[in-house]
Order: sequence, then C-alpha cells, then structure tokens
Amino acid sequence: MITDSKLPARAWLIVGLLWVVGCLNYLDRVMITTMRGSLKEAIPMTDAQFGLLTTAFLVVYAVLSPFAGYLADRFNRSRVIIGSLFAWSLITWLTAHAQTYEQLLATRLLMGISEACFLPASLALVSDYHRGKTRSLATGLVLGGVMVGGGMGGVGGWLAERHGWSYSFNLFGLVGIAFSVVLLLLLRDAPPPDAAELAPDVAKPRVRLGEALRSLFGSGSFMVAFIYWGLLGVAAWMVIGWMPTYLQEHFHLGQGEAGLIATVYVNAASLLGLVVGGLWADRWSRTQRRACIFVTAIGLALAVPAIVVVSTTNLLPVAIAGLVIYGLMISFASGEMMPILCLILDRRYIATGFGVLNFFACAVGGATTYAGGAMRDAQIDVSRLFIMGAAGMLLCAGLLLFLRPRPASAT
Repeated sequence: MITDSKLPARAWLIVGLLWVVGCLNYLDRVMITTMRGSLKEAIPMTDAQFGLLTTAFLVVYAVLSPFAGYLADRFNRSRVIIGSLFAWSLITWLTAHAQTYEQLLATRLLMGISEACFLPASLALVSDYHRGKTRSLATGLVLGGVMVGGGMGGVGGWLAERHGWSYSFNLFGLVGIAFSVVLLLLLRDAPPPDAAELAPDVAKPRVRLGEALRSLFGSGSFMVAFIYWGLLGVAAWMVIGWMPTYLQEHFHLGQGEAGLIATVYVNAASLLGLVVGGLWADRWSRTQRRACIFVTAIGLALAVPAIVVVSTTNLLPVAIAGLVIYGLMISFASGEMMPILCLILDRRYIATGFGVLNFFACAVGGATTYAGGAMRDAQIDVSRLFIMGAAGMLLCAGLLLFLRPRPASAT
C-alpha cells in the first residue's frame, strides 16, 4: 500500500472536484421529480407519463452502467468523467427547451446514457489516487457530494414556482457546462505507481469487455459481492421506499412531515457516517487489510437493531433516533464498496465491477419497491417489510466475511 506521504499532488484536489460533479450529477437527475405541477401545466401529461420520465431514466441508466464502467477501465478515466459531465449538462440545458412530452422523454433517455458514465469512473479515479490509507475517506467524501446533490433536488421545485419549470434546467445545465471546462484544465488521471509497486496486471492498460466480465464472474469473491449487493439492495429499498408511508400511518403524521423525517434525518446521519466510516476504515487498514470489509459488516450489524426499533416503537422520538442510527451505519456500506472492490478484484476491472453492481442495484431497487406495493395490497403491515429488511442486512454482514483479498501487490 501507498502511504499518505506518497499521495500524488492532486489527490485531494481530485476529491474536491469530483464532489462538485457528484452534486451536479444527482441534482440534475432528481430535480424534475420536484416540479410536477409546474411541468404538467406547461407540457400536458398524465401522472403515468410523469412517472415514466423517471422510470425511463433509471432503465437506461441501469442497463448501461456495466458498459459505462468498462469505458472507465478501457480509456482515460478523467476524460470519461469530463465527457459525461459535459454531455448530461448539455442535455439538462436542452431539457429546458423541450416543447412536447416526446421531446422531454427523449432528453431523459439521453440523460440516463450520459450520467451512467460518472459514478464508476469517478470512484475508480479516486481509488487510483488514494491507494493507501486515505482511500475510504476519499471515496466517502465523493459520495457525500452525490448525497448533497440528491438532497438539493428540491431547489428545482422551488425555482420552478418562482421562475417557471425550465429555469432550473437552463441554470444548472450552464453551470455544468462551465464546470466541465474547469475539469478540462484540472482533472487528470492518476500517475502510475512506482515501477517496484506496479503489479503485472496493472501494467496492461488495454482491457476488453468480455475479458473483464469473465474475470469478474470467475472470481468467487466477486460473486459473493454480487449476491451481497443485491440482497442489500432489497433490504435498503424496503426502508427507502416505504418508510415515509409507515411513519405517516403509524404515527398519524401529515405526508410532508413524514417525508421529511424519513429523508432528512437519514441523509444527514449518512453524510456523517461516510466520513466516520472512511476515517475508521483508513485508520484500521494500517494494521488490517480487510478493514473496509469489517467496518461495513459492523455497520450493517448495528443498522439491524436500529430498524427493528423503528418498526416496533410507538414513540416518534425513539423512531427518529433509530433512523439516525440507521442512516449513520448503513452509509458504511455505500462508502466502502469501491475500497472492497479494489481489495478483491483485478484492478483493471474495478470500474466495470462497480458498473455491474450498479446495474444490479437499480434493477433490484425497482423490483423491491414494486414488491413492497404488492405486499401492501395483500394487507401485509409495512413494519414487517422492515423486519425482513433487517434480516437481510444481517445476512449481508455475514456474507462479507467470505470475501477474500487478492495479493497485496495487486491492490
């Protein structure tokens, strides 16, 4: 491993730049969901058509994620990120000029294509710069930008009420285009490690998609990670998708209040958790190579009783405390996924591996949300969904212990 003293000069600058890009990435994708009234007033559509705008984006985004990861492994990571930012920002700006529903839907499909390239490439680039005991914190900080961007989605609805639905798309599209010029000047791929530290498989920059997929699915540890990530997606999406409904019904809250409690407390705690988990994993990694695995497993194990408390208490303050603990602990899983992949995979294929997992997570998330609705229709209490999710998280924590690192020279 490389120590802090050997970090490339741009290592933390890269994290800062990608934090901003991550914020723009999620802001641009979710703000359309916050301006339903303004958008329907300007472009007539049914509620089903409005929902299709997000579904279409997610389907394209999910399907292309493995290929987007491959592009980041095959070509210059920084150029993939810059091209992705410029493309989705231009599409965001073009969205503001849509006159018909068909044009609007087309921009969402194009948005899914362009945005799919960002996350695998950015997390892989951060891992290239932070090969030693700063990797987990650096990854967590970049994901923190993504989380802030998602939380800022409401800005789109606020601006739409005051300036019209197209204003936000014009504004943030131009901001993204301008920032892509900044990246062009400052963002660079990481320099290669010293020759003495360079593993043989890292010395081969050219990869093929077929080879990458064979390497990934031929790895026992990746198969465990694949099952783990899918199962975690089922558990997490049960909580994400149905917590507002549960709080509203169980504690007799208004829709707005329940939605805020279900998101604000969890997201704020998750932001803190990305930093805490990253610092802990990095510090522990000085003496334990599997630190990122163990930190994730501990976080999931502690998230389980938190969700059980939320699903069984009749006291709202206790439920909120449980949500805070859950948000803090569950963030360890998202923050440590790329460090775990760097530990168990051939480094040539880490972005492709993350893209495959991203595809699986999106597919599982959509299916789980639907399944939860079907269970609700069958009169199954929402709290039981959370108990099932908690059991799934506990199983995930156990699966992590079966992951085996590659030789130290390859990570």
